[in-house]
Amino acid sequence: MTTPRKGARRVADIPPDLLDTLNRGETEAVTLVENLATDFATLLGHVLPELAGAAAERIDPEAGVTRRMAQAADCILQTCGEDVIDKLASHRADLARGWAAYMIAVLPDLTLAEKLARMRPLAADAHFGVREWAWLAVRPMIVAAPQAALDILTPWAQDEDANIRRFATEATRPRGVWCSHITQFKEAPEPARPLLDALYQDPSRYVQDSVANWLNDAGKTRADFVRACCVNWQAASDSPATAYIIKRATRSL
Repeated sequence: MTTPRKGARRVADIPPDLLDTLNRGETEAVTLVENLATDFATLLGHVLPELAGAAAERIDPEAGVTRRMAQAADCILQTCGEDVIDKLASHRADLARGWAAYMIAVLPDLTLAEKLARMRPLAADAHFGVREWAWLAVRPMIVAAPQAALDILTPWAQDEDANIRRFATEATRPRGVWCSHITQFKEAPEPARPLLDALYQDPSRYVQDSVANWLNDAGKTRADFVRACCVNWQAASDSPATAYIIKRATRSL
């Protein structure tokens, strides 16, 4: 059995040969640090050689990583069109699959439901980074239509795949990370209660953390909502999962 590679925790710790394989799209990043160190323009030139020149012009190496993801997606769409999305979505490089997510998110002729349906395989991707790009890419659409997003994503909380369940909560968090806030859920989180109620006994720590973080976000403006959820869940369940979620959800109250 091959021992999983231990990823770099600092850019300075990335060996030159590893950085070269990351830039060529020949291996996946193991840590966010490795993603941040990857040269997007170089990688894009290897993934889609016809874009080698355009990538260097359109991707700002000084921009934040989410901005560079969007710039890469725009560069691909403008030059190659949407026909390459499936190719990118199955590419070995995790960042290439992330670009597919950002491309799906901005396709003009798709509804939010259609975008989420097409995003679903990327939301279930085996790579942690691709799963993050999937919800970050579609987050602006969720911010613009939070109730519509809830209507679509609440059934995802019943999915057998923990990654899909986690997407439903992470994508709708009131505050979230590296993304715009959802004002409606900061002020009135009650519509999200059915989604959260489906997950308070979830066996996956990955999902548990996301549920707890959802409530921690809401607690900054609606502590009463968080307390009510936790009181009800504690009365309904004595599972370790529920206890863990409650403890993390109330850590800032």
